[in-house]
Amino acid sequence: MRRGAALAMSFLLLGAFMAKPAKAQVSSAALEAASQAILGNPKVIKALDDIKADDANAFAEQKRIAEIPAPPFKESVRGSYVLQRFRELGLKDAAIDAEGNVIGLRKGSGPGRPKLVISAHQDTVFPEGTDVSVKEKDGVAFAPGIGDDARGLAALMSLLKAMNANGLATAGDVMFVATVGEEELGNLRGVKALFRDHTDIDGFISIDGMGIARVVNQGTGSHRYEIIFSGPGGHSFQEFGLPSAIHAMGRAIAKISDLETPAEPKTTFTVGTVRGGTSVNAIAAEARMAVDMRSDSTEELLKLEARLLGLVKQAVAEENARWKTDKLTVEIKLIGDRPAGIVALDSPIVQATQRSVVALTPTQRVKFAGSSTDSNLAMSLGIPAVTIGGGGEGGNWHSRSEWYRPVEAWLGPQSALLTVLTLSGLDGASKPTLAVRQK
Repeated sequence: MRRGAALAMSFLLLGAFMAKPAKAQVSSAALEAASQAILGNPKVIKALDDIKADDANAFAEQKRIAEIPAPPFKESVRGSYVLQRFRELGLKDAAIDAEGNVIGLRKGSGPGRPKLVISAHQDTVFPEGTDVSVKEKDGVAFAPGIGDDARGLAALMSLLKAMNANGLATAGDVMFVATVGEEELGNLRGVKALFRDHTDIDGFISIDGMGIARVVNQGTGSHRYEIIFSGPGGHSFQEFGLPSAIHAMGRAIAKISDLETPAEPKTTFTVGTVRGGTSVNAIAAEARMAVDMRSDSTEELLKLEARLLGLVKQAVAEENARWKTDKLTVEIKLIGDRPAGIVALDSPIVQATQRSVVALTPTQRVKFAGSSTDSNLAMSLGIPAVTIGGGGEGGNWHSRSEWYRPVEAWLGPQSALLTVLTLSGLDGASKPTLAVRQK
Protein backbone atom coordinates (compact mmCIF):
# COMPACT_ATOMS: atom_id res chain seq x y z
CA MET A 1 0.00 0.00 0.00
CA ARG A 2 3.01 2.30 -0.03
CA ARG A 3 2.21 3.18 -3.66
CA GLY A 4 -1.27 4.28 -2.58
CA ALA A 5 0.12 6.42 0.23
CA ALA A 6 2.52 8.08 -2.19
CA LEU A 7 -0.28 8.85 -4.62
CA ALA A 8 -2.44 10.25 -1.86
CA MET A 9 0.44 12.46 -0.73
CA SER A 10 0.87 13.68 -4.32
CA PHE A 11 -2.79 14.58 -4.35
CA LEU A 12 -2.37 16.73 -1.24
CA LEU A 13 0.13 18.84 -3.18
CA LEU A 14 -2.50 19.81 -5.72
CA GLY A 15 -3.25 23.12 -4.06
CA ALA A 16 0.13 24.48 -5.10
CA PHE A 17 -0.33 23.53 -8.74
CA MET A 18 -4.05 23.68 -9.53
CA ALA A 19 -5.44 26.54 -11.58
CA LYS A 20 -7.88 28.49 -9.47
CA PRO A 21 -11.43 27.89 -10.70
CA ALA A 22 -13.62 30.92 -11.19
CA LYS A 23 -16.73 29.15 -10.03
CA ALA A 24 -16.75 25.46 -9.22
CA GLN A 25 -19.31 23.32 -11.04
CA VAL A 26 -18.52 20.36 -8.77
CA SER A 27 -17.44 21.14 -5.24
CA SER A 28 -13.79 20.80 -4.34
CA ALA A 29 -14.84 18.41 -1.62
CA ALA A 30 -16.58 16.13 -4.13
CA LEU A 31 -13.58 16.10 -6.46
CA GLU A 32 -11.22 15.52 -3.56
CA ALA A 33 -13.31 12.67 -2.22
CA ALA A 34 -13.45 11.00 -5.64
CA SER A 35 -9.73 11.41 -6.26
CA GLN A 36 -8.73 10.14 -2.81
CA ALA A 37 -10.99 7.11 -3.13
CA ILE A 38 -9.55 6.27 -6.55
CA LEU A 39 -5.91 6.87 -5.64
CA GLY A 40 -6.22 4.68 -2.57
CA ASN A 41 -8.08 1.83 -4.22
CA PRO A 42 -6.00 -1.40 -4.38
CA LYS A 43 -7.33 -2.32 -7.83
CA VAL A 44 -6.40 1.10 -9.18
CA ILE A 45 -2.94 0.91 -7.67
CA LYS A 46 -2.48 -2.51 -9.28
CA ALA A 47 -3.75 -1.19 -12.63
CA LEU A 48 -1.29 1.71 -12.53
CA ASP A 49 1.56 -0.70 -11.80
CA ASP A 50 0.41 -2.99 -14.60
CA ILE A 51 0.44 -0.13 -17.11
CA LYS A 52 4.04 0.67 -16.18
CA ALA A 53 5.08 -2.99 -16.29
CA ASP A 54 3.45 -3.35 -19.71
CA ASP A 55 5.19 -0.30 -21.17
CA ALA A 56 7.40 -2.28 -23.57
CA ASN A 57 4.38 -4.12 -24.96
CA ALA A 58 2.54 -0.83 -25.44
CA PHE A 59 5.52 0.55 -27.37
CA ALA A 60 5.59 -2.57 -29.54
CA GLU A 61 1.86 -2.07 -30.21
CA GLN A 62 2.53 1.54 -31.16
CA LYS A 63 5.11 0.49 -33.73
CA ARG A 64 2.76 -2.14 -35.18
CA ILE A 65 0.04 0.47 -35.58
CA ALA A 66 2.42 2.98 -37.19
CA GLU A 67 3.34 0.44 -39.87
CA ILE A 68 -0.29 0.05 -40.96
CA PRO A 69 -0.93 2.79 -43.55
CA ALA A 70 -3.80 5.15 -42.73
CA PRO A 71 -3.77 7.98 -45.29
CA PRO A 72 -6.62 10.51 -45.30
CA PHE A 73 -9.94 8.86 -46.21
CA LYS A 74 -8.24 5.44 -46.43
CA GLU A 75 -8.02 4.34 -42.82
CA SER A 76 -9.89 1.05 -43.24
CA VAL A 77 -6.90 -1.32 -42.94
CA ARG A 78 -5.77 0.27 -39.70
CA GLY A 79 -9.39 0.41 -38.55
CA SER A 80 -9.76 -3.34 -39.05
CA TYR A 81 -6.69 -3.94 -36.91
CA VAL A 82 -7.94 -1.62 -34.16
CA LEU A 83 -11.31 -3.39 -34.20
CA GLN A 84 -9.56 -6.75 -33.77
CA ARG A 85 -7.55 -5.43 -30.82
CA PHE A 86 -10.59 -3.82 -29.18
CA ARG A 87 -12.37 -7.16 -29.29
CA GLU A 88 -9.32 -9.06 -28.00
CA LEU A 89 -9.04 -6.61 -25.12
CA GLY A 90 -12.63 -7.15 -24.01
CA LEU A 91 -14.90 -4.95 -26.12
CA LYS A 92 -16.71 -7.92 -27.68
CA ASP A 93 -19.41 -5.78 -29.32
CA ALA A 94 -16.98 -3.29 -30.88
CA ALA A 95 -17.80 -2.35 -34.46
CA ILE A 96 -16.90 0.02 -37.28
CA ASP A 97 -19.55 2.66 -37.99
CA ALA A 98 -20.57 4.01 -41.40
CA GLU A 99 -17.91 6.75 -41.29
CA GLY A 100 -15.08 4.37 -40.37
CA ASN A 101 -14.82 5.03 -36.63
CA VAL A 102 -14.07 1.99 -34.47
CA ILE A 103 -16.40 2.09 -31.45
CA GLY A 104 -16.59 -0.14 -28.42
CA LEU A 105 -18.82 0.51 -25.42
CA ARG A 106 -17.66 -0.54 -21.96
CA LYS A 107 -20.84 -0.62 -19.93
CA GLY A 108 -20.89 0.85 -16.46
CA SER A 109 -22.57 -0.59 -13.40
CA GLY A 110 -25.16 2.21 -13.34
CA PRO A 111 -27.88 3.27 -15.78
CA GLY A 112 -25.29 4.30 -18.40
CA ARG A 113 -24.91 7.98 -17.63
CA PRO A 114 -22.75 9.88 -17.60
CA LYS A 115 -21.33 8.54 -20.85
CA LEU A 116 -17.69 9.42 -21.42
CA VAL A 117 -15.77 8.99 -24.69
CA ILE A 118 -12.04 8.25 -24.60
CA SER A 119 -10.54 8.37 -28.10
CA ALA A 120 -7.54 8.59 -30.41
CA HIS A 121 -7.46 9.12 -34.17
CA GLN A 122 -6.53 6.51 -36.77
CA ASP A 123 -5.52 8.70 -39.70
CA THR A 124 -2.21 10.29 -40.62
CA VAL A 125 -1.40 13.19 -42.94
CA PHE A 126 0.71 11.04 -45.26
CA PRO A 127 -0.47 10.05 -48.75
CA GLU A 128 -0.94 6.54 -49.99
CA GLY A 129 2.36 4.87 -50.85
CA THR A 130 4.37 6.56 -48.08
CA ASP A 131 7.01 4.30 -46.51
CA VAL A 132 5.72 3.85 -42.96
CA SER A 133 8.26 1.27 -41.79
CA VAL A 134 9.64 1.99 -38.33
CA LYS A 135 13.38 2.53 -38.04
CA GLU A 136 15.11 2.65 -34.65
CA LYS A 137 18.36 4.21 -33.55
CA ASP A 138 19.68 4.86 -30.04
CA GLY A 139 16.30 4.22 -28.43
CA VAL A 140 14.40 6.48 -30.81
CA ALA A 141 11.79 5.23 -33.28
CA PHE A 142 11.38 7.04 -36.60
CA ALA A 143 8.31 6.69 -38.82
CA PRO A 144 5.57 8.87 -40.31
CA GLY A 145 2.79 9.00 -37.73
CA ILE A 146 4.72 7.12 -35.02
CA GLY A 147 3.61 9.69 -32.48
CA ASP A 148 0.64 11.33 -34.18
CA ASP A 149 -1.39 9.34 -33.45
CA ALA A 150 -0.04 5.80 -33.22
CA ARG A 151 0.93 6.67 -29.66
CA GLY A 152 -2.61 7.76 -28.84
CA LEU A 153 -4.05 4.48 -30.14
CA ALA A 154 -1.47 2.44 -28.21
CA ALA A 155 -2.24 4.38 -25.02
CA LEU A 156 -5.95 3.79 -25.56
CA MET A 157 -5.37 0.04 -25.78
CA SER A 158 -3.06 0.08 -22.75
CA LEU A 159 -5.81 1.81 -20.75
CA LEU A 160 -8.46 -0.68 -21.86
CA LYS A 161 -6.18 -3.63 -21.09
CA ALA A 162 -5.47 -2.40 -17.54
CA MET A 163 -9.12 -1.66 -16.76
CA ASN A 164 -10.31 -5.10 -17.84
CA ALA A 165 -7.40 -7.05 -16.36
CA ASN A 166 -8.06 -5.49 -12.95
CA GLY A 167 -11.85 -5.58 -13.04
CA LEU A 168 -12.25 -1.82 -12.75
CA ALA A 169 -15.98 -1.19 -13.11
CA THR A 170 -17.10 2.37 -13.74
CA ALA A 171 -20.49 3.72 -12.72
CA GLY A 172 -21.06 5.43 -16.06
CA ASP A 173 -20.48 4.02 -19.53
CA VAL A 174 -17.10 4.54 -21.17
CA MET A 175 -17.00 4.53 -24.96
CA PHE A 176 -13.65 3.68 -26.56
CA VAL A 177 -13.33 5.24 -30.02
CA ALA A 178 -10.70 5.29 -32.77
CA THR A 179 -11.79 8.11 -35.05
CA VAL A 180 -11.19 8.86 -38.71
CA GLY A 181 -10.76 12.21 -40.41
CA GLU A 182 -8.89 14.13 -37.74
CA GLU A 183 -6.03 15.13 -40.00
CA GLU A 184 -5.77 17.34 -43.08
CA LEU A 185 -8.97 17.53 -45.17
CA GLY A 186 -10.73 14.92 -43.05
CA ASN A 187 -12.42 17.95 -41.50
CA LEU A 188 -13.25 16.07 -38.28
CA ARG A 189 -15.66 13.83 -40.19
CA GLY A 190 -15.19 11.05 -37.65
CA VAL A 191 -16.22 12.98 -34.56
CA LYS A 192 -18.91 14.81 -36.49
CA ALA A 193 -20.47 11.43 -37.27
CA LEU A 194 -19.91 10.25 -33.69
CA PHE A 195 -21.83 13.13 -32.14
CA ARG A 196 -24.49 12.99 -34.84
CA ASP A 197 -25.20 9.31 -34.13
CA HIS A 198 -24.70 9.34 -30.34
CA THR A 199 -26.58 12.21 -28.76
CA ASP A 200 -26.11 10.98 -25.20
CA ILE A 201 -22.37 11.70 -24.86
CA ASP A 202 -21.63 13.76 -21.75
CA GLY A 203 -17.85 14.18 -22.00
CA PHE A 204 -15.03 13.65 -24.47
CA ILE A 205 -11.30 12.95 -24.09
CA SER A 206 -8.89 12.73 -27.01
CA ILE A 207 -5.42 11.22 -26.60
CA ASP A 208 -3.27 13.11 -29.06
CA GLY A 209 0.22 14.39 -28.34
CA MET A 210 3.00 13.37 -25.97
CA GLY A 211 3.76 14.80 -22.52
CA ILE A 212 0.96 14.60 -19.99
CA ALA A 213 1.61 18.05 -18.48
CA ARG A 214 0.11 19.72 -21.56
CA VAL A 215 -3.69 19.72 -21.48
CA VAL A 216 -5.68 21.15 -24.37
CA ASN A 217 -8.84 22.83 -23.08
CA GLN A 218 -9.22 25.24 -25.98
CA GLY A 219 -10.08 24.21 -29.51
CA THR A 220 -8.27 26.26 -32.11
CA GLY A 221 -10.70 26.99 -34.92
CA SER A 222 -9.61 26.75 -38.52
CA HIS A 223 -10.94 27.61 -41.96
CA ARG A 224 -9.33 26.13 -45.05
CA TYR A 225 -9.92 27.25 -48.61
CA GLU A 226 -9.02 26.09 -52.06
CA ILE A 227 -8.67 29.17 -54.24
CA ILE A 228 -8.83 28.62 -58.01
CA PHE A 229 -7.66 31.33 -60.43
CA SER A 230 -8.88 30.93 -64.02
CA GLY A 231 -8.08 32.83 -67.22
CA PRO A 232 -8.05 32.35 -70.98
CA GLY A 233 -4.49 31.05 -71.21
CA GLY A 234 -2.37 31.23 -74.33
CA HIS A 235 1.08 31.12 -75.92
CA SER A 236 3.63 33.05 -73.90
CA PHE A 237 4.83 34.98 -76.97
CA GLN A 238 1.99 35.10 -79.46
CA GLU A 239 -0.73 35.75 -76.86
CA PHE A 240 1.34 38.02 -74.62
CA GLY A 241 -0.94 40.53 -72.96
CA LEU A 242 -3.47 38.07 -71.59
CA PRO A 243 -3.81 37.83 -67.79
CA SER A 244 -2.05 34.92 -66.10
CA ALA A 245 -3.67 32.80 -63.42
CA ILE A 246 -0.25 32.14 -61.87
CA HIS A 247 0.63 35.83 -61.83
CA ALA A 248 -2.65 36.59 -60.07
CA MET A 249 -1.95 33.85 -57.54
CA GLY A 250 1.54 35.28 -57.02
CA ARG A 251 0.08 38.71 -56.33
CA ALA A 252 -2.31 37.17 -53.82
CA ILE A 253 0.43 35.22 -52.04
CA ALA A 254 2.59 38.32 -51.75
CA LYS A 255 -0.27 40.26 -50.18
CA ILE A 256 -1.17 37.40 -47.83
CA SER A 257 2.43 37.04 -46.65
CA ASP A 258 2.36 40.64 -45.39
CA LEU A 259 -0.70 40.12 -43.18
CA GLU A 260 -0.23 40.77 -39.48
CA THR A 261 -2.18 38.82 -36.88
CA PRO A 262 -2.43 39.09 -33.09
CA ALA A 263 -0.12 37.03 -30.92
CA GLU A 264 -2.96 36.69 -28.40
CA PRO A 265 -5.32 35.12 -29.12
CA LYS A 266 -2.92 33.21 -31.34
CA THR A 267 -4.00 33.61 -34.97
CA THR A 268 -2.10 32.16 -37.92
CA PHE A 269 -2.22 31.65 -41.68
CA THR A 270 -0.29 29.88 -44.40
CA VAL A 271 -0.52 29.15 -48.11
CA GLY A 272 0.08 25.44 -47.82
CA THR A 273 0.09 24.20 -51.42
CA VAL A 274 0.22 25.74 -54.89
CA ARG A 275 -0.04 24.29 -58.36
CA GLY A 276 -0.94 25.40 -61.87
CA GLY A 277 0.12 26.03 -65.42
CA THR A 278 0.77 23.58 -68.23
CA SER A 279 4.06 24.64 -69.79
CA VAL A 280 6.98 26.99 -69.29
CA ASN A 281 6.04 28.79 -72.50
CA ALA A 282 2.33 29.15 -71.81
CA ILE A 283 0.34 31.83 -70.02
CA ALA A 284 -1.31 29.89 -67.21
CA ALA A 285 -5.03 29.31 -67.66
CA GLU A 286 -5.43 27.94 -64.15
CA ALA A 287 -3.65 28.05 -60.80
CA ARG A 288 -4.74 26.75 -57.42
CA MET A 289 -3.64 27.29 -53.85
CA ALA A 290 -4.79 25.94 -50.52
CA VAL A 291 -4.88 28.29 -47.56
CA ASP A 292 -5.09 27.45 -43.86
CA MET A 293 -6.22 29.99 -41.25
CA ARG A 294 -6.36 29.29 -37.52
CA SER A 295 -7.21 31.13 -34.34
CA ASP A 296 -8.06 30.45 -30.73
CA SER A 297 -10.78 33.08 -31.20
CA THR A 298 -13.71 32.69 -33.57
CA GLU A 299 -13.91 36.49 -33.83
CA GLU A 300 -10.25 36.83 -34.86
CA LEU A 301 -10.57 33.91 -37.28
CA LEU A 302 -13.45 35.61 -39.04
CA LYS A 303 -11.56 38.91 -39.17
CA LEU A 304 -8.54 37.19 -40.72
CA GLU A 305 -10.72 35.33 -43.18
CA ALA A 306 -12.39 38.53 -44.39
CA ARG A 307 -9.04 40.29 -44.85
CA LEU A 308 -7.35 37.37 -46.59
CA LEU A 309 -10.17 36.66 -49.02
CA GLY A 310 -10.43 40.37 -49.73
CA LEU A 311 -6.74 40.41 -50.70
CA VAL A 312 -7.32 37.50 -53.07
CA LYS A 313 -10.04 39.41 -54.89
CA GLN A 314 -7.85 42.51 -54.93
CA ALA A 315 -5.03 40.52 -56.55
CA VAL A 316 -7.36 39.31 -59.30
CA ALA A 317 -8.57 42.87 -59.93
CA GLU A 318 -4.96 44.09 -60.16
CA GLU A 319 -3.99 41.35 -62.63
CA ASN A 320 -6.98 42.21 -64.81
CA ALA A 321 -6.18 45.92 -64.59
CA ARG A 322 -2.56 45.29 -65.54
CA TRP A 323 -3.70 43.85 -68.89
CA LYS A 324 -6.87 45.97 -69.25
CA THR A 325 -9.24 43.00 -69.23
CA ASP A 326 -11.82 41.23 -67.10
CA LYS A 327 -11.08 37.72 -68.32
CA LEU A 328 -9.42 36.48 -65.12
CA THR A 329 -11.73 35.12 -62.42
CA VAL A 330 -11.39 33.41 -59.06
CA GLU A 331 -13.39 30.69 -57.32
CA ILE A 332 -13.12 30.41 -53.53
CA LYS A 333 -14.12 27.04 -52.04
CA LEU A 334 -14.35 26.26 -48.33
CA ILE A 335 -12.71 22.85 -47.84
CA GLY A 336 -12.25 22.77 -44.08
CA ASP A 337 -14.19 24.18 -41.15
CA ARG A 338 -13.12 23.29 -37.62
CA PRO A 339 -15.09 25.15 -34.97
CA ALA A 340 -13.38 26.85 -32.07
CA GLY A 341 -14.35 26.26 -28.46
CA ILE A 342 -13.12 26.43 -24.90
CA VAL A 343 -13.72 24.53 -21.68
CA ALA A 344 -13.42 26.54 -18.48
CA LEU A 345 -10.71 25.71 -15.98
CA ASP A 346 -13.34 25.00 -13.34
CA SER A 347 -14.98 22.32 -15.50
CA PRO A 348 -14.90 18.87 -13.85
CA ILE A 349 -13.18 17.38 -16.91
CA VAL A 350 -10.35 19.91 -16.72
CA GLN A 351 -10.06 19.60 -12.96
CA ALA A 352 -10.05 15.79 -13.11
CA THR A 353 -7.35 15.83 -15.78
CA GLN A 354 -5.24 18.26 -13.83
CA ARG A 355 -5.54 16.29 -10.62
CA SER A 356 -4.50 13.11 -12.41
CA VAL A 357 -1.39 14.72 -13.87
CA VAL A 358 -0.29 16.21 -10.56
CA ALA A 359 -0.94 12.97 -8.68
CA LEU A 360 1.44 11.16 -11.03
CA THR A 361 4.03 13.93 -11.47
CA PRO A 362 3.68 16.28 -8.49
CA THR A 363 6.61 18.50 -9.48
CA GLN A 364 5.15 19.40 -12.87
CA ARG A 365 2.87 22.32 -13.55
CA VAL A 366 0.04 21.64 -15.93
CA LYS A 367 0.12 23.85 -18.99
CA PHE A 368 -3.22 24.59 -20.61
CA ALA A 369 -3.14 25.15 -24.33
CA GLY A 370 -5.14 25.65 -27.49
CA SER A 371 -4.88 23.28 -30.42
CA SER A 372 -6.91 21.84 -33.29
CA THR A 373 -7.94 18.29 -32.41
CA ASP A 374 -10.98 16.03 -32.34
CA SER A 375 -11.99 17.81 -29.12
CA ASN A 376 -12.88 20.94 -31.11
CA LEU A 377 -16.18 19.44 -32.17
CA ALA A 378 -17.28 18.52 -28.65
CA MET A 379 -16.24 21.93 -27.32
CA SER A 380 -18.23 23.71 -30.02
CA LEU A 381 -21.31 21.72 -28.96
CA GLY A 382 -20.88 22.72 -25.33
CA ILE A 383 -19.77 19.22 -24.32
CA PRO A 384 -16.89 19.11 -21.78
CA ALA A 385 -13.75 17.96 -23.59
CA VAL A 386 -9.97 17.88 -23.29
CA THR A 387 -7.08 16.53 -25.31
CA ILE A 388 -4.33 14.85 -23.31
CA GLY A 389 -0.92 13.40 -24.11
CA GLY A 390 -0.24 9.71 -24.63
CA GLY A 391 3.14 9.80 -22.88
CA GLY A 392 6.75 9.81 -24.04
CA GLU A 393 8.66 12.31 -26.14
CA GLY A 394 8.56 13.07 -29.85
CA GLY A 395 8.86 15.62 -32.60
CA ASN A 396 8.87 16.50 -36.32
CA TRP A 397 5.12 15.94 -36.48
CA HIS A 398 3.59 15.67 -39.94
CA SER A 399 6.98 14.96 -41.52
CA ARG A 400 8.55 11.74 -42.76
CA SER A 401 11.25 12.18 -40.11
CA GLU A 402 8.73 12.06 -37.24
CA TRP A 403 10.30 10.50 -34.15
CA TYR A 404 9.28 9.08 -30.79
CA ARG A 405 11.20 8.15 -27.64
CA PRO A 406 9.39 6.11 -24.95
CA VAL A 407 10.57 8.13 -21.94
CA GLU A 408 8.20 7.42 -19.04
CA ALA A 409 5.61 6.67 -21.69
CA TRP A 410 3.45 4.78 -19.21
CA LEU A 411 2.41 8.10 -17.66
CA GLY A 412 0.07 8.70 -20.62
CA PRO A 413 -2.28 5.74 -20.08
CA GLN A 414 -1.90 6.11 -16.30
CA SER A 415 -3.13 9.69 -16.49
CA ALA A 416 -5.98 8.64 -18.77
CA LEU A 417 -6.97 5.92 -16.30
CA LEU A 418 -7.19 8.26 -13.32
CA THR A 419 -9.08 10.85 -15.33
CA VAL A 420 -11.61 8.36 -16.68
CA LEU A 421 -12.26 6.89 -13.24
CA THR A 422 -12.65 10.30 -11.62
CA LEU A 423 -15.18 11.40 -14.22
CA SER A 424 -17.09 8.13 -14.63
CA GLY A 425 -16.95 7.00 -11.01
CA LEU A 426 -15.38 3.80 -9.68
CA ASP A 427 -18.03 1.28 -8.72
CA GLY A 428 -18.14 0.84 -4.96
CA ALA A 429 -15.58 3.59 -4.34
CA SER A 430 -16.59 6.93 -5.86
CA LYS A 431 -19.44 8.68 -7.63
CA PRO A 432 -19.11 10.25 -11.09
CA THR A 433 -17.98 13.86 -11.22
CA LEU A 434 -18.98 14.32 -14.86
CA ALA A 435 -22.49 15.72 -15.06
CA VAL A 436 -25.17 14.21 -17.26
CA ARG A 437 -25.71 16.71 -20.07
CA GLN A 438 -29.09 18.35 -20.30
CA LYS A 439 -30.55 18.27 -23.80
